[in-house]
Amino acid sequence: MPIAQIANRAAVLVAGPDAETLLQNIVTPDLSALEKGEARPGALLTPQGKILFDFLVSRAGEDGFRLDCRSDTAPDFLKRLMLYRLRAKAEISLEEQSLVHVSWQTDSPQNDPTTVTDSRFPEKVTRHYGEGARADTPEEAWHRLRVMHGVAESGSDYALGDAFPHDILFDQNGGVGLKKGCFVGQEVVSRMQHRGTARRRLVIVHGEAPLPASGTDLTADGRVLGALGTVCGSDGLAILRVDKAASARQAGTPILAGDVPVALAVPAYAAFTLDGGGEAETA
Repeated sequence: MPIAQIANRAAVLVAGPDAETLLQNIVTPDLSALEKGEARPGALLTPQGKILFDFLVSRAGEDGFRLDCRSDTAPDFLKRLMLYRLRAKAEISLEEQSLVHVSWQTDSPQNDPTTVTDSRFPEKVTRHYGEGARADTPEEAWHRLRVMHGVAESGSDYALGDAFPHDILFDQNGGVGLKKGCFVGQEVVSRMQHRGTARRRLVIVHGEAPLPASGTDLTADGRVLGALGTVCGSDGLAILRVDKAASARQAGTPILAGDVPVALAVPAYAAFTLDGGGEAETA
């Protein structure tokens, strides 16, 4: 069972009788469906529907929630939540020294309240909070796991303020509650969903050689399709225009990351395709 410590993480804690109502009305995931011991992806959006802060949310105690987020954005995230609190009976605090470890390749039951199952993965991936876990695996192995399963995170794969939930597949992995009702930016997200106007999507990239650095453009016949995010050797993630990728594939035009030929795959949990209507190639 590999265990890796994840750097640059902090926890924003929201607790009190009105904590769930407060969060349910402003963030993307449907908290009414969040089980004890489960962590779901989520975001706080701008009114225009762009991701302002991303996080993993889990229940913490009887009336509390842990929002596991990037430590460099946590203070601003806390301030933004405070603006929405108004008269809600909820305390919002920052656990700056929160230690976060991740383990995988185990099916053992978990009864520890400091551990939660990361729902973004088809295999069991557990997040551990606090001092209980000890790392025995480099953090690089965690990023390889994310790449393998098509799990994006801000900073590595997209810039906050620049991506819609559909771009990073929140509509596919439970990161947005499309039926739960209003939240900040909900009108834009709902319109994209019902009109089918999402054009940028996260994909898994397999290079014929080691991939160039994160941020390198993906191109076809000189046209930019998107850019690399996380890179692990010859594999990586990218957010790209799926319509342009489909056109290139149909025309037999090579897709390049820098000068490296690549193949694209849709994460196994996702329903969209890259071929303009046929069956998707899955990772």
